[in-house]
Amino acid sequence: MGAAVTGRTPRVAIVGGGHNALTAAAYLARAGAEVTLLERLDVLGGAAISAQAFPGVEARLSRYAYLVSLLPRSVAADLGLGVELVRRRYSSYTPVPGSDRGLLIDNGDRAATEASFASIGAAADAERFAAFYRRVAAFAGPLFDTMTGPLPTASAAREVIGADWAGFVERPIGELIEASVADDLVRGVIATDALIGTFSDLSGDTEGNICLLYHVIGGGTGDWDVPVGGMGVVSGGIERAARVAGAQILTLAEVTAIDPDGQVTYCRGGDEHRLAADLVLCGAAPGVLAGLLGEPVAASGAQVGEGRARAAEGAQVKVNLLLRRLPALRQPGVPAEAAFGGTFHIQEGFGQLRAAHAAALAGRLPDPLPAEIYCHSLSDPSILGPELRERGYQTLTLFGLHVPDRLLGRFGNDELRDELRRAALASLDSVLAEPIEPLLATDAEGLPCIEVKTTADLEKALSMPGGNIFHGPLAWPWAGPDEALDTPARRWGVATGHDRVLLCGAGARRGGGVSGIAGQNAAMAAIEMLGL
Repeated sequence: MGAAVTGRTPRVAIVGGGHNALTAAAYLARAGAEVTLLERLDVLGGAAISAQAFPGVEARLSRYAYLVSLLPRSVAADLGLGVELVRRRYSSYTPVPGSDRGLLIDNGDRAATEASFASIGAAADAERFAAFYRRVAAFAGPLFDTMTGPLPTASAAREVIGADWAGFVERPIGELIEASVADDLVRGVIATDALIGTFSDLSGDTEGNICLLYHVIGGGTGDWDVPVGGMGVVSGGIERAARVAGAQILTLAEVTAIDPDGQVTYCRGGDEHRLAADLVLCGAAPGVLAGLLGEPVAASGAQVGEGRARAAEGAQVKVNLLLRRLPALRQPGVPAEAAFGGTFHIQEGFGQLRAAHAAALAGRLPDPLPAEIYCHSLSDPSILGPELRERGYQTLTLFGLHVPDRLLGRFGNDELRDELRRAALASLDSVLAEPIEPLLATDAEGLPCIEVKTTADLEKALSMPGGNIFHGPLAWPWAGPDEALDTPARRWGVATGHDRVLLCGAGARRGGGVSGIAGQNAAMAAIEMLGL
């Protein structure tokens, strides 16, 4: 199953130009391979980009992915990224719906945090909440350290997680959340980490467990940091590393077919080209790879449901806004800079999350829409032009939960986008002291600065099947008990059904999030296979 090459420089074709694919290109070019990367768009970075979303407005938003947690220090050091990450003082603020109270978790003031728990009638949960995350921290560091090495076995992972294995791995995470804290709102704060991009009620399966794990192990601490300059700085740094190492990077090069023997067909400049490679690394989703190989979606490991590949179903809406100023809060004594300085949870009590899931399962939009927002410009004003900074403008990014791709069958994309715009604004208004819409900035055409991205919009823009931000179902970051680790591709979690084709994107094992992990791991497998 090797692909070792003698007598010439090995050739590697990389399909896609997301940050993971760029990471693989950088590592392989540095190792001495002849690397050609093909990206269909005119911009590199995939979902990890910065963009001027509103015409004539000098604001470069992290349009799709917006925070960094899973990027290993080793990858950043290897590629010389030098990206500055800002640690946010405030973890989260969660208003109690219909009241002027809320829970502010301040990482810099334990006493204030405990007082905030008490103010919402959940004094006993302050220590329970902290204890839950202490349990997480006990295994987060050691487990995260395994992410850039060969896949650990399930037994090795179990030793790391220890006595908490059953609660965090085997039983639905909703049970552990309910057993750990008592207050519904506090439960919801934990539960959202298990639901970002995942459609689950947290009680009938363990999909939420895997999602939670990826949200709490980053860097061994689970902190989510703001990249100074925006997400494009991260991808831009990786791109530079790849180019300096000698990788050939072609944009506006759309791959139309991949042959398992290593030949890639692509179109560029109106002409069809063929590229022969010893290995092909694919940064696109497994479902996209299956299509390029001429195989049914099921061949990629996806479970096909009605209409779309259900395993690749996204379940969120992304909304970008630019405001003339931050809105006023209902709760006195909580500065807007604190409330919006971390993650601002909206209508995300535990019971509300379950009700929203049930509504979406029945084909309805959740009402109210559970969502969370964050303000990049508070931590990093550099993404705004000087005039906007001087005038006090701020960005907001909203991530709405439980909006599965299947709802497109009822609404159609344009109608769904309009409905989600209304739902997102209504959800914001429900917890603020003033309506949000009058605070929206306007673009050069006089239109409000609000951008709504449905799952279909994400699929069209980024080739993410079903708008799934993880390219498919997340998997545990270790090998199953019956999983063979007998090839480099399998040991590194990047195998496909073909010896000379590897996954290097979010659909690989341990992919998902802005991390570069999948790209590094695919490169390590390729280096081993090519004898570099």
